[in-house]
Amino acid sequence: MDSSELFHVKQQFLLVARRPDAAHPNSPDYTPTLVYKARAYIALDDPKPVQALVPADAEEVSLKAVSALARYVGATSPEDKEGSLEELRDLCVEIEGEDVDATPKEKGTVRVLAGTAFALANEVEEALETLGVGTNTDNLEAVALTVQIYLSINRPDLARKEFERAKRWAGDDMLVQLVEAFIGMVTGKDGYQDCNSFYDEQLGNPSLTSPHLLTARGITRLLRGEVAGAKSDLEEAVSQHGGKPDAETLGAMTVAAGLSQSKSTETEQLWAQLITEYPSHPMVLDLARKSEQFDELCMKFPVPPIATAA
Repeated sequence: MDSSELFHVKQQFLLVARRPDAAHPNSPDYTPTLVYKARAYIALDDPKPVQALVPADAEEVSLKAVSALARYVGATSPEDKEGSLEELRDLCVEIEGEDVDATPKEKGTVRVLAGTAFALANEVEEALETLGVGTNTDNLEAVALTVQIYLSINRPDLARKEFERAKRWAGDDMLVQLVEAFIGMVTGKDGYQDCNSFYDEQLGNPSLTSPHLLTARGITRLLRGEVAGAKSDLEEAVSQHGGKPDAETLGAMTVAAGLSQSKSTETEQLWAQLITEYPSHPMVLDLARKSEQFDELCMKFPVPPIATAA
């Protein structure tokens, strides 16, 4: 059972509410809190501070794993990325040894961190195997990541199977509700009611409200056709970001502008901003891929000459 302090830190991390504060070094929660704080930097695409945050001589396997994940995310060369993946593979082997000094919870954390890196590297089978698919794991974070992987490869049936299994033993845990919201957002179950209710509930807690949660609810409202409400959430998210939207908020704002009665110039400006500031955003990459496919198809069909009067 987690302490109340660690539970709050975990909740803040999972909802991207804010970067958790590190516990006192003498606290029994010091290592897991430090791992969550490091993971928060990684999740916000800011892995550099992790190397200063995690002691270089750390012996705990979870700290070694989060440091390796940060190096993977921050690496710019294929060689460095592969080196970080190999380090995580070695740690996964190490925690299976009988003499390893790690609790079952710490071992689970290593598997989740390694599975995250493997998923990012598009090593889907290795990620799922690392997360313990098919072994009746009782690690909820592993289940949540497994669901995200299944959704990313268009297998909502397998995602729901994992969710239903976890719900039997985890009950109404907040992470279980978050997983259900993931699935609802992708499948549109019950008119996106599950995800809409979840984000409404979280935003009702002043200690958890954040730009991320506002953007998530804004996207849900877009899916439900509530464009005006979505734009309100997204505008508030930008305000909480200090006036500069992150990638997910800017992408949602672009869609909202395109669906509303806004002037076409607003949509074009937002799209140009998205391309410039976040060229690897999934929408940008998807449109580029489809434009290329369209051009390739056009080349296969010669344009007939224009008919002229006899």
